[in-house]
Amino acid sequence: MTTAEKSNSIEANVTETPTTLNVSHAFINQSIDFLAGEYLPKIERCLEQLTDEQIWWRSNEQCNSIGNLILHLCGNARQWIVCGLGSEPDKRLRDAEFAQRDILPRAQLLELLRSTIGDVATTLRQLDPSTLLEKRKIQGGEVEVLYAIFHVTEHFSMHTGQILMLTKMLTGTDLRFYGFEAGAPVHRW
Repeated sequence: MTTAEKSNSIEANVTETPTTLNVSHAFINQSIDFLAGEYLPKIERCLEQLTDEQIWWRSNEQCNSIGNLILHLCGNARQWIVCGLGSEPDKRLRDAEFAQRDILPRAQLLELLRSTIGDVATTLRQLDPSTLLEKRKIQGGEVEVLYAIFHVTEHFSMHTGQILMLTKMLTGTDLRFYGFEAGAPVHRW
């Protein structure tokens, strides 16, 4: 039996059991927690440390500013989750996320980011966990719901890391997200 045949055989034998639904529900909840409980607070901490000019600084024209990355994260999360898995129409203008050069104030970026994460969390909470293997059309291609959620979570993680690095470069400080005084990591946000 080939690998593809084994995979199809396994998929054919998977039934929706309470355990499967529990795992699906846990995956959705963990994704919400990463986005709203890990990445959002870290980006908020970064923005608190920076001036509007620093948020829109770029080392050269081939690099993105933190402001552009936030616009991009919001566009991506809305397209894939709020529109792709939810019922909102997709009005994303991806190129505009990177073309923005005029300074948008920190408060406006924070509101956009918080609103986006809130809408993503709402959409995911309303999602039926048994639909994770269903296909949806997003960015012109057919993807599984699970893939869309994983994509957004991974994508947010990657760009959050870039925002953290840029913030450390611009401020020359340790953002101190964790304290280890008690011998174990403790969140500081």
